[in-house]
Amino acid sequence: MELNNLKPKKGSRHAKKRVGRGPGSGHGKTAGRGEKGQKSRSGFSRQIGFEGGQMPLHRRLPKRGFTNIFKKEYAVVNVSDLERFDNGATVDEAALRSAGLVKGRNDGVKILGDGELSKKLSVSATKFSKTAKATIEKAGGSCQEIQ
Repeated sequence: MELNNLKPKKGSRHAKKRVGRGPGSGHGKTAGRGEKGQKSRSGFSRQIGFEGGQMPLHRRLPKRGFTNIFKKEYAVVNVSDLERFDNGATVDEAALRSAGLVKGRNDGVKILGDGELSKKLSVSATKFSKTAKATIEKAGGSCQEIQ
């Protein structure tokens, strides 16, 4: 088997439908568009959500609330997750990403106080909860808030 004689499996590929090529093709005359009407005309393109003049669903439903475009989304990490780092390590966003604790795009990292910590760590993050700060400092570590 060589690259030059690879073929798709029989029946997996279909020939392109050639419309408007005469009566013998089975797609002649109206070319599969039916008779008359808006959809039979050239240049027709329907708007997204158009329901034939009926009030569209997105306009029938009630609207509530608003979206704050200035909202900050923080990646959340619990104190118990920091246990995987070595004693005396410096933990920042880059270290958390390489450990797989922070993924995707966000506006910073917030450390929450769920769980126990037995190691002395130097943690720098955007925000800390009160219990997280207390737990890290009780274990002999330090917390540094960064902007």
